[in-house]
Amino acid sequence: MQRRSQTAVLAAASLLLAAGCSSGGAQPEGGGGSSAAPSKSAAAPGATPESTAPPAKGSVKVTRTLATGLTSPWGVAVLPGGDLLVASRDTGKIVRIAADSGKKTELGSVPGVDPGGEGGLLGIAVSSAFGADHQVYAYFTTASDNRIARMNYDEKRPPGNQLGAPDTLFKGIPKGQIHNGGRIAFGPDKMLYAGTGETGDKGLAQDKDSPAGKILRMTPDGEPAHGNPEADSVVYDYGHRNVQGLAWDNGKRLWASEFGQDTWDELNLIEPGKNYGWPEVEGKAKGGSKGAGFVNPVEQWKTADASPSGIAFAKGSVWMASLRGERLWRIPLDGTKPVAAPQAFLKGTYGRLRTVVAAGDGTLWLVTSNTDGRGTPHKGDDRILRLKVS
Repeated sequence: MQRRSQTAVLAAASLLLAAGCSSGGAQPEGGGGSSAAPSKSAAAPGATPESTAPPAKGSVKVTRTLATGLTSPWGVAVLPGGDLLVASRDTGKIVRIAADSGKKTELGSVPGVDPGGEGGLLGIAVSSAFGADHQVYAYFTTASDNRIARMNYDEKRPPGNQLGAPDTLFKGIPKGQIHNGGRIAFGPDKMLYAGTGETGDKGLAQDKDSPAGKILRMTPDGEPAHGNPEADSVVYDYGHRNVQGLAWDNGKRLWASEFGQDTWDELNLIEPGKNYGWPEVEGKAKGGSKGAGFVNPVEQWKTADASPSGIAFAKGSVWMASLRGERLWRIPLDGTKPVAAPQAFLKGTYGRLRTVVAAGDGTLWLVTSNTDGRGTPHKGDDRILRLKVS
């Protein structure tokens, strides 16, 4: 991997596997199965325990359709004021969608995006200091790798030409036809986190010198963040197959969703330096994986029921968008412990679900993913929905 200030220290070869990793009624379906360093308990600085557990049973109500006709939407970032930036995986474009009217304004295309398979323009995020620096961050696939860059967003310029030239912060993340990860987000510590995949080359997940199959933590300039397990590395944890969901709870603890292979998808509580087991362990190991040096997931699902992508935290629960499972999962938590079995909502109603984002006041933005080559598009796809949840 390499940062802007140093040359690459690895050249990881990815295996292009032919098999994909995973292909929403509002009534619930019973389910079972910033510069300071985060503390060792997985919470960022200033973390306080969550004091009120949510009810065992929740609810979801679709209150509006904000936008329709989107092409392969993937990453979503919320601007100050509430408008959304939405990245198109296959076109490489970023569009602004007004939260009040749904009006779409194209910012422009990200240069160098090379879409193919599960790669393309993936996660986006806005700077923690966006009001001052107007920086938009993007994780995307090029002809040679996955990388993270930032661009200046100048909304005074004409639509379609509002993004400045990309400033590459971190490159050399192995790419593949599958398992490119791609979610990025700024944490409560104002550091940038990125979920990556192992590209189908399972061994990369356990290789600490590779950024593949990891969660990465870096400064806004792409340097290793203070307090990382290794001072000269952006690797925050390892042993992941394909991370596409990152979210923090009210206690500033980091959660991540994980694509399984054939058996179990996962929701993990992330701790720095820990090993989450792939490819040695998929799901909860018999007898408890901690004894083998691996961290067990907090919850797990059969891959047909989930294949999770984005996650968000709201109303005391983690909410998980599912692709192959075509449903939105609710995982109610008392601190780090589930208070009840996960609930499923919107099963089959809107097809594949890619991204979910907390919008405040107990509401979520939910983004469908039926134009991604694996879904069955219907009139209006893809779309963004506003949900009221409890």
